[in-house]
This record gives sequence, structure tokens and C-alpha cells, in this order.
Amino acid sequence: MARLVYTAITSLDGYVNDRDGKFDWSAPDEQVHQAVNDLEREVGTYLLGRRMYEIMSFWQAQPTDDPDEPIMSDYAGIWQAAEKVVYSTTLGAVDTPRTRLEREFDVDAVRALVAGAERTVGIGGATLAGQALRAGLVDELHLLHSPVVVGGGTRALPDDLRLDLELVSERRFDNGVVHVHYRVVR
Repeated sequence: MARLVYTAITSLDGYVNDRDGKFDWSAPDEQVHQAVNDLEREVGTYLLGRRMYEIMSFWQAQPTDDPDEPIMSDYAGIWQAAEKVVYSTTLGAVDTPRTRLEREFDVDAVRALVAGAERTVGIGGATLAGQALRAGLVDELHLLHSPVVVGGGTRALPDDLRLDLELVSERRFDNGVVHVHYRVVR
């Protein structure tokens, strides 16, 4: 059985963007980007909220063989190869290959999708991940804490959630980012 894994780049105070919706402070350097690529390489299907899909669809047009940008090309290949399910009540249509649009987050359907998957299922977007976390669907979390405090915005983890976690690993990067990998204790 596959795992449902939530990965997010956050501020030290736990936000994925600031009060203005900006996340330029979270742009990974090459070392962090390579680590993210290595994490995401296991993903066969992404579950995405509308905003995360709109941000990530950038990768569909990126070359997968640019010798001047090997890390970016690597991630573009990872993104393009994966299946994508976008959950949105407002998005008119999806415009990337291997992508389908769902109007509601159906817990039982997601549970069945993960149970039947051969590869890791990744979930992206704090709001959508919050729904999956509350429903007890998420198996692991990868949080990459950036060395910045933004004081508000969209929280990476919902306020009304109690979750017991087991620390699997941690890694510090040269730019001050700290990656913590947790397994959900059931």
C-alpha cells in the first residue's frame, strides 16, 4: 500500500505564505531544491488544491533536458510524469496532461486512491492537506522550515488539529533551511 505524504516549505512560524499571499522567501537554493527533488521522485500522484495547482503548473512548460539547469529540469520531469488530481469548486478546467479535476474532497475516494496506488501519493496545498490531516489520511509529513518569520498568512498545519508524530529524520541545509520528516503515529 502506498503512503499519503504532505510536503511543505514553511516559515519558521509555520506559514506557507505571508499575509499578502507571497512566498518568495521560500524559494529553495540548489541544495534544498535537490533534496525536494529526491523526496518528490517517489510520488506517482499529486493531490492539489486550486492555488497549489496554479502555482505548480508552471513546471509543465519547463524543459526536462536543460543542461544549464539540471535540478530544475529534473523537477520538471518529476512533475510532468506524475498524475495530478486537483480539488476545486471554482476552477473551470485543468490544462495540464495527466490531470483531472474533482469538485469535492471525498475522504473515502482518497483513501481508496492511496490504497490502490503503487507509488507514493503526495498532497500539496495547506488547506487541502489540512482536510486530509483532519480525516486521518496523511501518513508522513516533510516540513522544510525556512529561516524567516513572516508573522501571518496561510498556516502549513491547521490550528484545530491534534496529531501525534514520530520524528524519522532531520537535516540542516547550508542556507539555514531545516527539513524535518515525521511519521504519523496511529
